[in-house]
Amino acid sequence: MEQKPPLPPFTLETAKAKVQAAEDAWNTRNPEKVSLAYTEDSVWRNRAEFFSGRAEIRKFLERKWHKELDYRLKKELWSFTDNRISVKFEYEYHDDSGQWYRAYGNEQWEFASNGLMQRREASINDLPIQESERKFRWQRESQRTLS
Repeated sequence: MEQKPPLPPFTLETAKAKVQAAEDAWNTRNPEKVSLAYTEDSVWRNRAEFFSGRAEIRKFLERKWHKELDYRLKKELWSFTDNRISVKFEYEYHDDSGQWYRAYGNEQWEFASNGLMQRREASINDLPIQESERKFRWQRESQRTLS
């Protein structure tokens, strides 16, 4: 059986670790890698889109990162219980015209006993910003970490 530690039930320490692992994975912008954190039948709501299954998650992420260029994300633990975690997040990206956006949102996650996410519900709002207003940039001298 595949596992994705840390496993529920979560403690403050393991919930924070799970959130950081998700942030790190999403910042790779690798749909295959990211999709492996979800159960084969994971159920998603992302904004107004509803879908399920790892294959659909991969397709969604491919579309997302094809449109949301130079995507950079920060997640923060909001709350947790035995097998659920809530996070708030911000991310920045630009579209193919060069317009930058900052997205704000909240996610509710529910995990199977093997640590894979079986349910994800995300509410997200986008705010157009100027490039000079960006908060998150890759540090050129480091190995792709957020500043």
